[in-house]
Amino acid sequence: MIRQERTKHRGLGGPIHEFSMNKSLGQNLLKNPRILDSIVEKAQLKSTDTVLEIGPGTGNLTLRMLPLVKKVIVVELDPRMVAELQKRTQNSPNGNRLEIIVGDVLKADLPYFDCCVANIPYNISSPLVFKLLKHKPAFRSAVIMFQKEFAMRLVARPGDELYCRLSINAQLLSNTQHILKIGRNNFRPPPKVDSSVVRITPHNPPPPIDFDEWNGLITLCFSRKNKTLGAIFKQTNVLKMLYENYKTYCSLKNLKMEVAEDNVKATVMDILSKHEYVSRRSRTMDIDDFLKLLKLFHDANLHFSS
Repeated sequence: MIRQERTKHRGLGGPIHEFSMNKSLGQNLLKNPRILDSIVEKAQLKSTDTVLEIGPGTGNLTLRMLPLVKKVIVVELDPRMVAELQKRTQNSPNGNRLEIIVGDVLKADLPYFDCCVANIPYNISSPLVFKLLKHKPAFRSAVIMFQKEFAMRLVARPGDELYCRLSINAQLLSNTQHILKIGRNNFRPPPKVDSSVVRITPHNPPPPIDFDEWNGLITLCFSRKNKTLGAIFKQTNVLKMLYENYKTYCSLKNLKMEVAEDNVKATVMDILSKHEYVSRRSRTMDIDDFLKLLKLFHDANLHFSS
């Protein structure tokens, strides 16, 4: 769907072009120059940096970063935006510092970069965050604009209303910090929601755990984050999943099965009760609480991924 919004860009190159924003691609261009300057300032860029920008649009952020860094690599899906960006940089003294990758960032093999600075399409927020956090080698930091509620979930802490699976998974792999609020009227066309900028700093090295196992536990526990763990782990489907994974694990490791199917519930409840997890609720538990719980299950050869 094409939203019929005529867009004319001025500043940092004068009037350039007019075209419609593609709503299906989540295109909302940040137009406030003071906010653009603030984002670049908060990114704390170095002259030796290679910067990754996702969804550069017509280049309002790009043109501000090019004089400050070694290289800016942009990933853009819309060929119209690519053409516009090329026009705006072709006569720039720093245009040779720009590299353009045309395509879907979620499918692209990302090159090396030191920092990521971006106003991204909000509909790819979650998969993009974890694609970046799994990127090797780890980058120094990312300063990214998100829909406000997503940003608040990203930085939420145990006990906060918005604390969820996204919060704890992101914070397992990084430090997250809210750094800027942005009202919807600073965009063209204005979106229906306000926005926020978050700084993400990956833990380097990352924690030495099996993320599939971790995510299996977290997904289960946060499926009903206000329920007690005792209530969650008593469910028949949960016990069946743990037993099936237990059989698979013992078979792969050539271990003797010491827990019968009708004893799985007792084994699980024993783990939870001995270590005072029965009445705990996921919404109040931190990363260390879940790491300890995961180890307790693993010590009993109980796993959360097959």
